[in-house]
Amino acid sequence: MGSTTGLFDKILPPPGISRRLAFQSAVIATGGGTFQTGSVVFFTHVVGLSPVQIGVGFSVVGFAGLVASLPLGHVADRIGGKRAWVLGALAEAACFALYPFARGFWTFLALVVVGSLADVLANGGRTVYTAAALPTEIRVRSMAFMRAYLNVGFTIGAGLGAAALALNSTAGLIALVAVNAVGLVVNALVVSRMPEVHAGPRTQRRTSPWGVLRDHPFSALALVFMLIWLHSTIFMEILPLWAITKTDVPKPVLGALFALNTVLAVLLQVPATRGADSLPGSVRLLRWGGIAAAVACPVLALSGRTHGWATVAVLALGVVLTTATELWSSAAQWYMQTELPPADQRGAYVGASRSIGGIGRMVGPAALTFLAIQTGGWGWWVIAVIFVVATLAVRPVVDWVGRTPRNGAPVPVLAEAAASA
Repeated sequence: MGSTTGLFDKILPPPGISRRLAFQSAVIATGGGTFQTGSVVFFTHVVGLSPVQIGVGFSVVGFAGLVASLPLGHVADRIGGKRAWVLGALAEAACFALYPFARGFWTFLALVVVGSLADVLANGGRTVYTAAALPTEIRVRSMAFMRAYLNVGFTIGAGLGAAALALNSTAGLIALVAVNAVGLVVNALVVSRMPEVHAGPRTQRRTSPWGVLRDHPFSALALVFMLIWLHSTIFMEILPLWAITKTDVPKPVLGALFALNTVLAVLLQVPATRGADSLPGSVRLLRWGGIAAAVACPVLALSGRTHGWATVAVLALGVVLTTATELWSSAAQWYMQTELPPADQRGAYVGASRSIGGIGRMVGPAALTFLAIQTGGWGWWVIAVIFVVATLAVRPVVDWVGRTPRNGAPVPVLAEAAASA
C-alpha cells in the first residue's frame, strides 16, 4: 500500500488547483499535438499553400509574437489572468474552426496571425493565473507537473495526429483541426470554472507595459535565459541536420532520439525542480543547465568522427545533456519569472522575457546552423563558448536584479542569497 501511495505521489500533482492545472495542460496539449503533427500537410492539401508560403506565414507569426508578447502580457495583468486565458483560448478556437474554410495565402495569414496572438494572450493569462493561484512553496513543483503533463498530452496528440494522417483523406486532415478547436473550447470551459484569484496589490496606480524594458537588470536576465535556451534550437533543428549530414547514423534513429527526450522530460521534470523553490537553488540549476549545454556541444561534434553504434551512443548522450538543460533551466525560469517581478506586473515581465527570447528563436536557427554545419564541426566549440559565457553571467546578473527595485515594488533580498549559490 505504501509503495502504491509513493508511486501516486510521483505521478500526481498535489491535490486541488495544482492537479486541475496539470490535467488542463494535458487536455490542451493533446489538441495541439494532434494538429501540429499534420499541420503542414493540412495547409498544403486543404488550404492550397506552397511550402514557401507556409514558411513565410510562420515567420510573420514569429515576428508578431515577438512584438505582441509584452503588451498582451500587460493586458493579462490588467484584465486578470483567468479572463485573459479564457478569451485567448476561445479566440484561438474560433481561428482553428475557420481554418478548413481558408483558401489562399492571405486568408491563411490572417487566421494564423490572429490565432497566434490569441495564443500569446492565453499564455500570458495562464502565467498570471498560475503564479497567483499556486502558493509559493509548491509553485515551481506544480509548474513542473504541468510541463510533464503537457508532454504527455503532446505525445497522445501526436499519436492521434498520425492516425488522422493515415486516413490519407481531406476528412482526416480536417479532423486534425477540429480536435484542436474542440480542445481549446474545453480548455476555456475548464479554466472558466477554476477559482478566482488575485495577483496582489498594485505597486503603482498606472503602469506602462514598455516600462518593463527600462528594468535593465531583468532584461539582462532575460538575455541570459535567451542564450541558454538556444539549446532547444540545437535539439529541435541543428541536431537532426547534423546527424543526417555529418554522421553515419540511420535516419530512423532520429525518432528514437526524440522519443528519448520526451521520456526523460516526462519522468524527470518534477525531480529536476529540487532546489528551485529558492533563489540560490534556482541560480544553481540555471548554471547547471548552462554547463550541460556547453558540454553537449563537443559531445555532438564528436559524433561526426565516430561510427556505428558508437555514433548512436554519442548522439544519445548529447540528447541527455540538452534535455538536462531543458529541465534545469525551466525550473529556474519558473521561479525567477514568478518571484522577481511585482505580483501585479508578472504578465508584462514574462511578456518582455518572451519578446527577448524571440530574438534568439529568430536568429538562432541560421546562426547555429552556420556554426555547427557549415564550418564542418569546429563551430560547435564557438557555440559551447556562448553557453559558458551565459553560465558565468548568471550570478552577477541575478545579483544586479536583486539590487534594483521593480517598478515601485520593494527591493527583494536576493543578492546575498545568490552569492551563496
